[in-house]
Amino acid sequence: MPARTLYTNATVFTADGSLAEAFVVEGTRFLYVGNAADARKAAGEKAVEVDLASGFVLPGFIDAHTHLLMMGQALKKVPLREPADPKDLQRRLREAAAAGDAPRILGAGWLYSSLDGQHPTRELLDEAVPDRPVYLDANDLHSVWVNSAALAELGIDDNTPDPIGGRIGRDPATGKADGMLYETAVQQIVWPALAGYLTDEDRDAQLEEAFANYLAVGVTGAVDMAVQDDDLAAFRRAMERRGGTLPIRVKGHLLVERHESEADNLAQVAKAAWLTAELDGGWLQICGIKLMVDGVIDSCTAAMKEPYADGSTCEPIWDRESLTPVVAAADAAGLMIALHAIGDEASDIALDALEEAYLRNGPRDRRHRIEHLETVTEANVKRLAALGVVASMQPVHADPAIQDNWRNVLGDHRIERAFPWTEFTAAGATLAFSTDAPTAPHQPLPNMYVASTRRSALDSTLEANLPDYAMELADALCHATRDAAFSCRAEEQQGRIAAGYLADFTVLDTNPLQADPSQLLTNHARLTVVGGTTAYDAGTAAASRRTAAA
Repeated sequence: MPARTLYTNATVFTADGSLAEAFVVEGTRFLYVGNAADARKAAGEKAVEVDLASGFVLPGFIDAHTHLLMMGQALKKVPLREPADPKDLQRRLREAAAAGDAPRILGAGWLYSSLDGQHPTRELLDEAVPDRPVYLDANDLHSVWVNSAALAELGIDDNTPDPIGGRIGRDPATGKADGMLYETAVQQIVWPALAGYLTDEDRDAQLEEAFANYLAVGVTGAVDMAVQDDDLAAFRRAMERRGGTLPIRVKGHLLVERHESEADNLAQVAKAAWLTAELDGGWLQICGIKLMVDGVIDSCTAAMKEPYADGSTCEPIWDRESLTPVVAAADAAGLMIALHAIGDEASDIALDALEEAYLRNGPRDRRHRIEHLETVTEANVKRLAALGVVASMQPVHADPAIQDNWRNVLGDHRIERAFPWTEFTAAGATLAFSTDAPTAPHQPLPNMYVASTRRSALDSTLEANLPDYAMELADALCHATRDAAFSCRAEEQQGRIAAGYLADFTVLDTNPLQADPSQLLTNHARLTVVGGTTAYDAGTAAASRRTAAA
């Protein structure tokens, strides 16, 4: 019989609408959840007892939209979310260049609002680092800012054609490449080039960094939303190192890139279907595909029904004609489909394609989802709910500290219905919360703070952003655990603390339901358990740090 552990002296948030005070884990699963006296009876005399010292227990967070390998890579890049102006950004790049002899400087997280109204140009970067390539991921990962050396390394010159669904930025006066690369120019040019400079050992270290950081903040599961061959190979090696397990449970959506040929697009769907059948385990599963219907608002690449404030418009990456056959084929194959749609026109296109797939393929159990939904019409909120599509959203993307440029480029009535989370739940849709790391900090508690206050987790001096869309913290916690599990068809195994469920849980220092919301920013995970086994212990980690320092 598997060993039993009795956990006592805690407030247990079950994500089922109730609180408990104790629970029993037998092997990898919860055996009993309820009051202390009955838990002790269920545990029996030989159970090991763990006193949780008044901690707050909740199901392990499931980051329902993240990028694991990219997150590990970003943690090792020059952090650029904080610079206040171009000179500060340049200073950080100079310091990074002076600190070592790396062949190229990689940065992540820069914001348009930090440029004082200037356009990001290669000349700005050349002033800081002229002698080696510089690659800076925008905060949203949908564009990369590079210097002249990087353009040369990529083989991009003034005559290089734009890829389908992407753009090479050009000086409006001269037509010369200006150092900005957008959408598929990033995915199809920059990412493969940089991947070629990494070794398997590099990727393994980056993935382990992501796993360790997630466990330290109470995350026990993740849905990777842009799986490519390098990601999959790294996941497989991580499993081999551990005899068939991973530190957290991973579901993956294969990224489908748009090509001219429908046959090439459909071949990617067939690959995903094959991987779904091959990888159907409890730790790693390819469960569907990811399609980038449009870009992002900050760089004016999201597909909108009305022009941006400057009068510009942007076509979708996938139009209806190219998208519908892919969605219909994936739906017929039983794949879960995740559609990135930020602009209000993009969600129209995504829902049209899903409706057509439903008509072609008939009734079936589906778990499709639309990612981000930063601007969406009221009609499409209701249409999404009626179709049973999951609204996959990221509260940290609504943080007021990163909203200035977002609001300015729209500049009209559309900003008054930005990130309308509660509209989806009111319409009856399932709402799954995530961070989309590394486009935002990966920690779940700041995410819950923004969700429940619409205030900034980065700058406490800022006013709330559309506070009427804030929600109760208990609801936000459910969206990040129970509903995140539902979004990847794991709702019968994960996301709740209930008898029979996998014993994936985390223990926080204090009860956030009884504290000021701001304490979410100082609360910590003291224990993370995955499948009944302690995966992170803050006390042990602190002791290890002290030993290393000594």
